[in-house]
Amino acid sequence: MALTSSVKEEHPFNHLIDTLKDGDRKYFNPQKLNDARYNKLPLSIRVLLEAAIRKCDGFYVKEEDVHNILDWSKQQNVAEVPFPPARVLLQDFTGIPAMVDLAAMRDAVTKHGVDPSLVNPVCPTDLIVDHSLQIDLNKCAIQNAPNPGGGDSQSQGPPSRPSPARPTPRRGSQCGGERGSCSKGGCSDTPATPGRPATAVQQIENTPLLCPFHLQPVSEPETALKNQELELIRNKERLQFFKWCSKAFKNVNVVPPDVGAVHQLNLEYLSQVVQESQGFIYPDSVVGTDSHTTMINGLGILGWGVGGIESEAVMLGQPISLTLPQVVGCRLVGSVNILATSIDIVLGITKHLRQAGIAGKFVEFFGPGVAQLSVPDRTTIANMCPEYNATVSFFPVDHVTLKHFKQTNFTEEKLELLEAYLKAVKLFRSYEDSSEDPQFSEVIEINLSSMVPHVSGPKRPQDRVDVSSMKEDFQSCLNEKVGFKGFHISKEKQESLVPFLHGGQEYELAHGSVVIAAVISCTNNCNPSVMLTAGLLAKKAVEAGLIVKPYIRTSLAPGSGMVTHYLNTSGVLPYLSQLGFEVIGYGCATCVGNTAPLPETVSEAIKEGDLVACGVLSGNRHFEGRLCDCVRANYLASPPLVVAYAIAGTVSINFEKEPLGVTSEGKEVYLRDVWPTREEVQQIEQDKVISSIFTELCARREKGNTFWNNLECPESVVFPWDPKSTYIRSPSFFNQLCKEVQPPQSIENAHALLFLGDKVTTDHISPAGSIARVSAAARYLLSKRLTPREFNSYGARRGNDAVMTRGTFASIKLQNRFIGKPGPKTVHIPSGQTLDVFEAVERYQRDGVPIIILAGKQYGSGNSRDWAAKGPYLLGVRAVIAESFEKMHKNHLVGMGIAPLQFLPGQSADSLELCGKEKFTITLPEDLSPKQMLTVKTSSGKTFSVTTLFDNEMDVAFYRHGGLLRYVARTML
Repeated sequence: MALTSSVKEEHPFNHLIDTLKDGDRKYFNPQKLNDARYNKLPLSIRVLLEAAIRKCDGFYVKEEDVHNILDWSKQQNVAEVPFPPARVLLQDFTGIPAMVDLAAMRDAVTKHGVDPSLVNPVCPTDLIVDHSLQIDLNKCAIQNAPNPGGGDSQSQGPPSRPSPARPTPRRGSQCGGERGSCSKGGCSDTPATPGRPATAVQQIENTPLLCPFHLQPVSEPETALKNQELELIRNKERLQFFKWCSKAFKNVNVVPPDVGAVHQLNLEYLSQVVQESQGFIYPDSVVGTDSHTTMINGLGILGWGVGGIESEAVMLGQPISLTLPQVVGCRLVGSVNILATSIDIVLGITKHLRQAGIAGKFVEFFGPGVAQLSVPDRTTIANMCPEYNATVSFFPVDHVTLKHFKQTNFTEEKLELLEAYLKAVKLFRSYEDSSEDPQFSEVIEINLSSMVPHVSGPKRPQDRVDVSSMKEDFQSCLNEKVGFKGFHISKEKQESLVPFLHGGQEYELAHGSVVIAAVISCTNNCNPSVMLTAGLLAKKAVEAGLIVKPYIRTSLAPGSGMVTHYLNTSGVLPYLSQLGFEVIGYGCATCVGNTAPLPETVSEAIKEGDLVACGVLSGNRHFEGRLCDCVRANYLASPPLVVAYAIAGTVSINFEKEPLGVTSEGKEVYLRDVWPTREEVQQIEQDKVISSIFTELCARREKGNTFWNNLECPESVVFPWDPKSTYIRSPSFFNQLCKEVQPPQSIENAHALLFLGDKVTTDHISPAGSIARVSAAARYLLSKRLTPREFNSYGARRGNDAVMTRGTFASIKLQNRFIGKPGPKTVHIPSGQTLDVFEAVERYQRDGVPIIILAGKQYGSGNSRDWAAKGPYLLGVRAVIAESFEKMHKNHLVGMGIAPLQFLPGQSADSLELCGKEKFTITLPEDLSPKQMLTVKTSSGKTFSVTTLFDNEMDVAFYRHGGLLRYVARTML
């Protein structure tokens, strides 16, 4: 990143430049303002302030902006301020149009004799190729063992129902394939563990990354490899272009396919916390083209999701414009309940924030409770910002964050620099020290002790029960009439005990007895901490002498080989196995009812006593009878609670007052005696899980992808466009670009292309999803000799403006008042014909007729989409006249050179009695200025006024140049 303006003598804040003790690294120190207001600012606002000071250039960022941010307590929700982030994060769908635009800009400046290699992003940009994988092939690898982790086969009679067919293993398959790490083609026999019988299990066709029975490396899943291969073939043109970008542009880092997902890479590989460039250090910050970019705030890095045009603007050196936000302080107090897992905490905090009404605000966490949250907890809470409508959920860096970074890509030297700098500018927190607490717009207090563990059941996932109330709740279920929670068991039968024999030993079943216990790590329990908690609980239980009764059908189904890997490397997998929780395979099993039959003696005892027997699982579905037809009560629980209830053998237990079990020596052991502390879990998570994930990520990043490594790409400075390509095409944004800026051209005798109502969203405007076979985009692709199967999606073809322009306003839900029913149609006013929107545009362009759009309230609401402004620009739309605009989309229109014009308050197309079929003339003065009033004349004789929604001189400059892209290109000329 260029810091030229920061080191010039005329920089207005040169007097704030300071150095760290080594003297080599300079930084702008806001504390040298000697203003008491700085120490009261929320730390997220301090990041905005530092960026404004460092980037103050008198045009994009002015001294007034710095003073407004410093005066945050009075200017919040009032002042509009710029924010120049440290970097940009793109995923491939949104990244390709930005890079295509830069490539086209190189063409434009070359025509004027300017060196094209000068065209580069100003802001460092990471582009992650992770959104192009399409599921062409899939295989649900469901595995059933005749006896998966409970009972013994000798004791079983004939099964009460046929077992589902088991997949046949590949002939000659080996765990390691050519690597030959395991030669047992069927992986047939798992060694018996002490106190548990051997289990016969077949290797499923879709072999996991680690052999679940020998814990050795295995071949990549066949389906995954085939999907990846098809991805690379289908997207070869796009990947060649990305590879050219990685070589041709400075400040661009392209991460190839099959390395990792964008947010994982951002968290574990790209994040720096403190950036360094040209001898200056400053806080890391990021904007990304994904709403869940907010995840990064869990690391103390300010960042959020933006649209494609904003990200492109930042790449080209323009800051993000935002209203100085209100900051809600979320104070965490109390101690986490000993049985509460990370999921309980994250969902509990999310629920509180959703109810707090914090839409559009910053949330910043403080208070002594924050130190109890691990970094994965914090990033998960921050990731869920879109769920509770906050802009960011910011966790300032503390000692927990530093400890996390020791397991990733940070050297000791980097950590020392990070800590020294953040403390020097007061961006480092000690959450236990209340004297460091800043002022907030408002404070929400959440007591972590209120985050109690729950289970859901006995019939529906939405019926939550506090674990502490489980015994009483189950008793009430026995009493209630048959329904969502009731079983209506008569009082005299509620104490029934039914003896039965299993393996030559007598046991008893009662109402509430657990007969199925399944630990599943797939969806809602994929957080490593909960699986590790289950493993550590098993370890402590075994060491304390506790066992699981052998008739309980126990199983362990990890969501991936990585789960098996970290359970094994942390040393807890053998203990889970000893309790009967043995790895049975990778795929949907217990949740979808694929549980092996219960031992016949167990089934008979349940039927004899008409017992409400129970299943406990950590999946996401548990409707009555789904696990087994004789198991009526089923509860969803976290993995460690599944293990606990399996040991207890019943759900009718108060863990606080009753022992979990009794050892062979007669010693009572309570759940609190064997439940691992959060500190234990977090330590293993840091030492085993995070380091493993990062090591693998680095290895994949360095190794790359064979297809990518062998992929050829042009070596030229200017991209050689292939006229036959239907994926990559040079857009026409720079057509007829000249050095001189022309005065604003009035819009004369324009027709309305569309007459729209209220709340037209960017989904109505911007092409997205699959390409309909009867659309203008489809006809274009057919003309290029593509079959419908080869159309791919609009997202994949965002680098082809011909496709995207034809897809603009092609939504089947578009409500055009000219038509009267939903659909991508309009009326070509001169002829009166009803046509596809693109066909009408072609006629207007052929006749040289300018076009505008009429709309109601909240035009452009919804998600930020770059083509919602680029598409109309390429269609030739000169202006949009609406009652109101969504702010971000309004900025996009300005950035593309389309005039956003607003009816005067209280006026609308209806109040002005406009039918939309008039001709419109809008006179634009040469001295156009922000918020200027303009006059619109119609062919029917009506005249009305509108307001230009140019917020400042920068907006006016962009509009006069024909948009941001042409502005940047022209400055180079």
